[in-house]
Amino acid sequence: MMADKINKKQPDNQVNYLGGSTKQDMVNHPIHYNKAGIETIDAISAATNEGFKYYLQGNILKYIWRYEYKNGVEDLEKAQWYLNKLIEVTNDKS
Repeated sequence: MMADKINKKQPDNQVNYLGGSTKQDMVNHPIHYNKAGIETIDAISAATNEGFKYYLQGNILKYIWRYEYKNGVEDLEKAQWYLNKLIEVTNDKS
């Protein structure tokens, strides 16, 4: 997010909106998944090695399964994030 990089005072997990308001980015960088500078997804990848793709698949299914009952579009965006990550991991191994 270019606006975050330009405004150094803006935390990495927030998005700038027109009019100056900000909101935490709960899809791409939720603050509760980044402790001590380590993204949880990177730690999970390292710990699961070849099983990482199955972890990603499970999260895709989870977020699609529950979107109508829990967080709506936000869950669809999370499913999309995990799908994009699965594509990235698959392309890296090709």
